[in-house]
Amino acid sequence: MTEIACPYVTHPRIMVLGVQPGKPPFRIVEIDGEVVAEARAITDVLTVAAEAGITVHDLDDPDVVRWVGGDKHHWTLR
Repeated sequence: MTEIACPYVTHPRIMVLGVQPGKPPFRIVEIDGEVVAEARAITDVLTVAAEAGITVHDLDDPDVVRWVGGDKHHWTLR
């Protein structure tokens, strides 16, 4: 069996994990593989990134941010 090598796999510095139960629900934010914050809105992600010295121009850029368990507009449990 021949494996197809992917020539480019992104490893973004910011990872926003799926929605967690809470009042209000939140998403865990990792930067460089380290848990750094609980975000309850997009602005929280931007604030945490800025505090880490990361400027985010496009939240949809997979080279910058990886959204796990929903996109940037998903902030409630399903």
